[in-house]
Amino acid sequence: MKRAPSAPVPAAVRALLRRWRAQRPLRAGSLLVTIFGDAIAPRGAAVTLGSLIRLAAPFGVTERLVRTSVARLARDGWLAARRSGRRSEYRLTRAGAERFAEATRRIYGQSPRAWDGRWTLLVIPPRSASRRGRPSEDLKWLGFGRLNPSLYAHPGCTPGEARRWLGNLPGAADGLLLEGRSGDLAGDRRLVSYGWDLEDLARRYRRFVAAFAPVESALRARAAPPAGTAFVVRTLLIHEYRKIHLQDPLLPPALLPPRWVGSAAYELCRRLYARVFAPAEGYLSATARRLHRPLPSAHSAAYARFGGLVRNEPRSTRSTLGAAAPPLRLR
Repeated sequence: MKRAPSAPVPAAVRALLRRWRAQRPLRAGSLLVTIFGDAIAPRGAAVTLGSLIRLAAPFGVTERLVRTSVARLARDGWLAARRSGRRSEYRLTRAGAERFAEATRRIYGQSPRAWDGRWTLLVIPPRSASRRGRPSEDLKWLGFGRLNPSLYAHPGCTPGEARRWLGNLPGAADGLLLEGRSGDLAGDRRLVSYGWDLEDLARRYRRFVAAFAPVESALRARAAPPAGTAFVVRTLLIHEYRKIHLQDPLLPPALLPPRWVGSAAYELCRRLYARVFAPAEGYLSATARRLHRPLPSAHSAAYARFGGLVRNEPRSTRSTLGAAAPPLRLR
């Protein structure tokens, strides 16, 4: 069957692709992590290597770079491979799936809406920290602010929750957890200024909004975005959002500046993701597969992202695209 020509790519999407392709070095492994976490994990968590090569092609990632990056992800414990003849399939390992699950909760979930004024404080013994290394990056990812080299604070968890989080974190598992309340909102906000760099986070969120607001405007003018364009937008949207959002401590509104730009970024990401989700699923169905069968449909948790997506099964692409979706061409 003759393949239909690819649809024109909106200028705003071409600009996104150009910025992505201009990166040096081109971080293919990070992009594949996004594709696995956002697109493959909800659809069985496994896909052939050939499918990954096709999915990465619109982003300017070569076959050789995909193979190298996937091998590195496997060495790092994210993926496991199985072969059938000359073909291979990669699946998330149990450890990889657990790491994706925690990141998914943060990326697609809503930020805290209320705060009871309590802080959980973590005191790390200096000898423990020096013996095992300082866990500041891991604690930052969990939402802790660093007040000094041995003292961290978190406004959104109980000591019991924190203890579960820290159980396997070298340098922090032996820390002392305390709970306190200042009773002074102005003082709480000063504490935030010590532990978190909200100005840098706000700059990054503003750049995100500036990059994707034109894309939302361009796609709003269309009845439905083409499937390949939708997949590219969805992937780059989550790729760029997760790099910022996973560094966001997700502070409650009472501790944030007025008109916090992170809230605007979340709403933009939520609207645009809902716009491109279904056609991107159609592109995945037409482009990617397992070793011996098609990808299964996305599980129900995928439709709960960003507070809930309308569950419209994507229109079959086979009648208009032939056996596979056409390549997305940057013009």
